[in-house]
Amino acid sequence: MVDFLFYLFSLTTLLAAGTLILTRNPINAAMLLILTFVGTGALFVLLGAYFLAAVQLAVYAGAVIVLFLFIIMLLDVDAARSRKLHYPGLIAGIGVGGLLVAGALVLFKRGDYFTLATLRESVLVGASTRSYGVELFTTYMLPVQMAGVLLLIAMLGVIHVSKRTRESAEEEASHRK
Repeated sequence: MVDFLFYLFSLTTLLAAGTLILTRNPINAAMLLILTFVGTGALFVLLGAYFLAAVQLAVYAGAVIVLFLFIIMLLDVDAARSRKLHYPGLIAGIGVGGLLVAGALVLFKRGDYFTLATLRESVLVGASTRSYGVELFTTYMLPVQMAGVLLLIAMLGVIHVSKRTRESAEEEASHRK
């Protein structure tokens, strides 16, 4: 039963993430992102990391998606739909995605880290709140701080874009009069 649930939640998460990348409607993208976060939280539950699952659902599926929807409402959704496809960006994205897949395949092909013996020897990190906190504030402190800085930069960028869009709309309205 656990194997079936794993495959079900994995398939749901991958399909939602793939559709999220391909959709052009920002509201649908936010809803698909919620589905991706819920699937990831369900996978955490199957791993026995209940705290991570709760944090995944509360922080990401709750707070972050509400922030995204608020930002989407600030931006002009109709103007975003009328933009044309940017081919250099599409080619770069496909190239980076291909490199990520190739890197993951190289890691899995080596097999040194993913044998049954090494998995049995590994310590469950994140299974308890204490072990999760120790790992978060020691081993993974720099990546967490970098993610926070990236989120701050993204938020400032969205504020700048929405302010510029609002000012340009006001200028167009004043020119029409």
